[in-house]
Amino acid sequence: CFLPLPIDHTKSNMMHCCSKAICNGCDRANQMREFEGRSVEDSCPFCRHPAPKSQEEADRIQMKRIEVNDPVAMCHMGGKRCDEGDYDGAFEYWTKAAGLGNIDSHYQLSVMYRDGLGVEKDKNKKREVYHLEQAAIGGFPDARYNLGIVEEEHGRMDRAVKHWIIAANQGHDHSLRTLKDCYREGSVKKEDFATALRAHQAAVDATKSPQREAIEEFICKKWGSRQAFFRRGGLKC
Repeated sequence: CFLPLPIDHTKSNMMHCCSKAICNGCDRANQMREFEGRSVEDSCPFCRHPAPKSQEEADRIQMKRIEVNDPVAMCHMGGKRCDEGDYDGAFEYWTKAAGLGNIDSHYQLSVMYRDGLGVEKDKNKKREVYHLEQAAIGGFPDARYNLGIVEEEHGRMDRAVKHWIIAANQGHDHSLRTLKDCYREGSVKKEDFATALRAHQAAVDATKSPQREAIEEFICKKWGSRQAFFRRGGLKC
């Protein structure tokens, strides 16, 4: 559909074969096209690689991507290792991916240093802030929001507000709510909040499409909630 992907990563999928991301709306549309055609093999909409038949096969395909230094595949594997409690493995994958310019991995490393997951807790925040800055420069709104939190903790409210405005302009909901609280407290001007509110809405609207709205309706209708949907393994025919 060529629309910007939603900030919420649960509203898109990464293809193991080529590491490209597809929104849930397009993913579902592709699955239905193949199902209705019946003769068309279930395949990746980007590279047409046959869809893996099992999680084991998907993991093997992804490892091939990692072996050729695909930073997106490395980042994804880092997330899997982290979910399994293997923080050393997650740190290794994310460090390699960040070194190849993956902004998501920079953000994940900032969280590891902040919380001391598998690494020594970064009390002076130098490593945390470095990775946050790299991710924020690359356009990662969660990182921009967290930079605002760091600035607020150091009493630099004007700098914090600037970070939150940038993140809100990217469609980041939490940053907009924080700006709303700041406006109520008098630390954000009315015109600045109004401008951020309009920019936020424009960014959110840019990610909407009939197909994406249809899949959200389908998810809620069939599973009752998005949480129940993802507990059952995500988007499948």
